[in-house]
Amino acid sequence: PHPEGHICCPETTTSHPNDPIPAEPIDIPHIKLPPIITERPIDSLNSSATSLNDASSSNPQSPTTPATEPHVDNDLEELKDEGLIAIAPAPPEERRWSDQPIPSAPDEVKKILGEGGENKNLIDKVCCGEGCCKLEALELDPQSKDHVPVVVPDNDAFRSLKLKLGPLSLDSKLTRTLELPDEVMSFVRLANGTSSFGSTVQKHPPRFVTPHPPFEVFSARVHHARELTKPSAEKRTYHFDLDVTDYPEESGTVDFVVGGAIGVCAPNSDEVVNEVFDLLGVPRFVRDKQIILKTLGGRWPTIWGDNMPRELTTTRRELLTWCSDLQSYPPSKHLFRVLAEYAHAPNEKKILLYLASAQGQAAFCDLRTGPHLTITQILNAFPSSHPPLNRLISVLSTLMPRFYSLSQDPMISCQRDGSGCRRLIEMAVTVHETPNWRGGPRKGVGSGFMERVAQKAMAATDNGVNPLTLDLRVPMFRGLMANPLAREFCMDGPMMLIGSGVGIAPFRGFVHRRLRSNNVTNKVWVVQGIRDSLLDEIYSGDWGVQEDKIKTIVQSRGGQHEYVQDAVRHQADIVWFLLNALDGRIFVCGSAKGMGEGVERAVVDVVIDKGNLNGEEA
Repeated sequence: PHPEGHICCPETTTSHPNDPIPAEPIDIPHIKLPPIITERPIDSLNSSATSLNDASSSNPQSPTTPATEPHVDNDLEELKDEGLIAIAPAPPEERRWSDQPIPSAPDEVKKILGEGGENKNLIDKVCCGEGCCKLEALELDPQSKDHVPVVVPDNDAFRSLKLKLGPLSLDSKLTRTLELPDEVMSFVRLANGTSSFGSTVQKHPPRFVTPHPPFEVFSARVHHARELTKPSAEKRTYHFDLDVTDYPEESGTVDFVVGGAIGVCAPNSDEVVNEVFDLLGVPRFVRDKQIILKTLGGRWPTIWGDNMPRELTTTRRELLTWCSDLQSYPPSKHLFRVLAEYAHAPNEKKILLYLASAQGQAAFCDLRTGPHLTITQILNAFPSSHPPLNRLISVLSTLMPRFYSLSQDPMISCQRDGSGCRRLIEMAVTVHETPNWRGGPRKGVGSGFMERVAQKAMAATDNGVNPLTLDLRVPMFRGLMANPLAREFCMDGPMMLIGSGVGIAPFRGFVHRRLRSNNVTNKVWVVQGIRDSLLDEIYSGDWGVQEDKIKTIVQSRGGQHEYVQDAVRHQADIVWFLLNALDGRIFVCGSAKGMGEGVERAVVDVVIDKGNLNGEEA
């Protein structure tokens, strides 16, 4: 009998589930890669290729970017398995990337923690640190004869928060309200006579921003940009050629490698930064004026600098543009407590204090795990609160770099400009959008910045202007060259490359590198998951090989409405052959909690059927 949840592999020309013998597929589309190709045709606008010196695909001595805090999804899954937490599913458009326990009453918290709190150690590892276990009921004042609920702010931004305030009134007693955070930074004016300077802040971050210490952020020139998806595609994806010819040398023999990822320091948009200034009442004449920033400790605003006090010369605009994240993170109680301190309207102050108290814990958790919130949305929701800029910045998260995989073999890509070969790296970026409270789309910080750059370059090309004349720049650094894709890439052995959406981009580089292999017997199979092949397929005809011989397209919206995990089961013979082949590898790039888990289950199903094993053995 098959284990629960097992999906049997179908009987097809590429899947014989009852045949346990792993054999090299004969009638299955694949490619026997040709001998080494030392030169590829040059295209002045799209990706180009001329052979450069070869290098190993990975380097164990490569310095790595310091790791960020891990996501809590895995820990939450462990708690669900223990039966301690049950989280109801919700439409993905209305949820954040991770779910947290959302108790709505003190009794529910006790159920999670146990009567004696014996389960608290299990909760600690996934705790957001915002006091979910400190929920207390909001009680009516026994001395009050007529309970009058607090008057809520009458504006669209507040209504979009969908706060559940219960019996909250101006007289409600709040307990365990968060203390006002200490003032950990300050602004000092420079000596008299120092004038403001013209802002070039959107060009490059200040030098003290060091996401890849001890190296500075590199200003990569945009050589070319184009849209990979069709105009009616649900998500827009852009391709970029970045000039890294002058990228400074780093320690050892560190270089860009197949499957590696670069870090992009993306700024907040001018529109968002100016709105924050306006909402706080910061005069225009001081926004770009040089000041001295004094901090009492910590890494901010350097990202990965030393933990120490600092005195830096900067501007208010630089700090908001490059150092503080204004839209990616859920709000904290420290933020609401600071806003409450500087709110002039009594009703707004009460609501903000409520969100920073034990009684408002359920409403606070709803805000943290509901639709995306931005700082501008919260400031618009409570218009009487105007905290000083330094107090607001001190409770915001650091603006972190975004990482994007290389979409080509970086050892062979260059562009000749008449005098020499300019080295290019290529990458693809999909624009992420969610609804904002005004009814329009809210773009991600990184993808929104890259789209603005791409649209400028594309507009210049459409008007017959060389994009190089615009001197468009992308602040970047050589970041993750030892990630799993780069580390596990091997020049020998067959491999299957499975990707959905823009996740297929790094595998284009895998195929490009294999084209240069001495071993012509290696085989490559590509499974590309997209919504609709007429709109969403990226890099079609740009793999350097006959794609119909190596690539399978799986459409979730068009065709037979299938996913990449379905293709894995349909090609069970190939999967079984790869699992038993010397140096055989299966690479997966996409959503770890969606597509990645589905592919893993499909591979297990293949092993169960082909190997006649039970679930645990598979």
